Amino acid sequence: MSKFFYRPTVGIDVSADFSVVAILAPDGEIYRKPFKIMHSRNGFDYLVDQIKKVEEEFNMKTGIFMESTGVYHLTLFHFLKDTFEVCILNPLITNCNKNGDIRKVKNDKKDALTIATIGKFQNVKYSSNFDVEIYTLKSLCRDYYKFTDSKSTFKKKLSTDLRVIFPSYSSVFSDITGKTSIAILKKYSSPEAIINADRDELINLISSNSRRGLANSEKTYKKLYDAAEEAVYIGLKSPSLFVKIINTISVIESLEIQIGNLLTEIHLLMNSNRISDEFKKNVQLLYSIPGVGELTAITIMSEIGNIKGFVKPKHLVAYFGLDPSVSQSGKFNSDRNVMSKRGTRIGRRALYAVALASIRKNTNGEPINRVLLSFYNENMKGKSKKVGLVAIMHKLINYIFSVLKNQKEYELRDPKIHSKMYLNTKSEQAA
Repeated sequence: MSKFFYRPTVGIDVSADFSVVAILAPDGEIYRKPFKIMHSRNGFDYLVDQIKKVEEEFNMKTGIFMESTGVYHLTLFHFLKDTFEVCILNPLITNCNKNGDIRKVKNDKKDALTIATIGKFQNVKYSSNFDVEIYTLKSLCRDYYKFTDSKSTFKKKLSTDLRVIFPSYSSVFSDITGKTSIAILKKYSSPEAIINADRDELINLISSNSRRGLANSEKTYKKLYDAAEEAVYIGLKSPSLFVKIINTISVIESLEIQIGNLLTEIHLLMNSNRISDEFKKNVQLLYSIPGVGELTAITIMSEIGNIKGFVKPKHLVAYFGLDPSVSQSGKFNSDRNVMSKRGTRIGRRALYAVALASIRKNTNGEPINRVLLSFYNENMKGKSKKVGLVAIMHKLINYIFSVLKNQKEYELRDPKIHSKMYLNTKSEQAA
């Protein structure tokens, strides 16, 4: 039974510019017809007045429920949370309950009533925590990955365009967006321009950007010149195509500036007193896990928020969307159940990067995480790399849950020793 069963409840269906509010009396009857409020100062103040009237009439505190709707619910939630008990519902919960009628009815008033009814009568999980700075940190990290993805898209576009105009260019520079390559393309955007360029001037440009010796720069120049001659012979010739190259480079450079700004702000926020010491400690705990970088630790922790909301590791598995979907009907039981992917996409992406790093070796040939690499090699024979990486991600979530719950840095242990320690602990508890 919900703890709000004997109390008035307020259900709010949030939209971008307005919300529809439904209020239920303690007995579950509709206190008043659903009404609309605009997302403005007057609208928010009017909602507060209506809620206070209900509390005064019944001499009870209300329970206010709204579903998570991207960013639209945040301002209203932040406005109400210091005065009332406000609960955020997962939209998956509300969506499951909105289709209860035989008739197909979908409108904001009905949705608001459904949210209020769920809050009053169902013992569902909800969130009532919101930290502005953690939300800001999460938004900055998400923007970082979005801009990084955009940069990758334009790098691929540049590579594609160069294959048409300058087919052998990638054989000269392994990284076509490197400092030397970009400097050359900005000044000599066509094969003809490179052929007609002053030899010494071009070699000096290569040398000053690559910071290598003159002999190496001359070799690069020779390869570049040969590639330009070949491009003149087999490449497409159109001045408009060269304009595409310059425009794409401008976009890439702009994205790099934005990415740099985001990283700077992330580190400034992390080093400020606006972020709690507890959160900073948790980031350091994650950083102690081999394969977890500083930005990855910040990203994962900002996505998790408060570890106290997760009772078991499997709850964290579901939050990251790594729990298996189930497909069963009658005697049919699918053996191809994929990940649900319902959780945090950015968190899952960061975790995937850690899994990749965990099964690699460093420059000295030493494993990043010898336990996980050994597990991967021994247990994933005959299985696809993707299946193996998902198994590693599950183990990493157990590590994350353990270090955050126990507030102790990660310790690299052999699985047999770990199992023995676990059995000894269970025996001591039983005694």
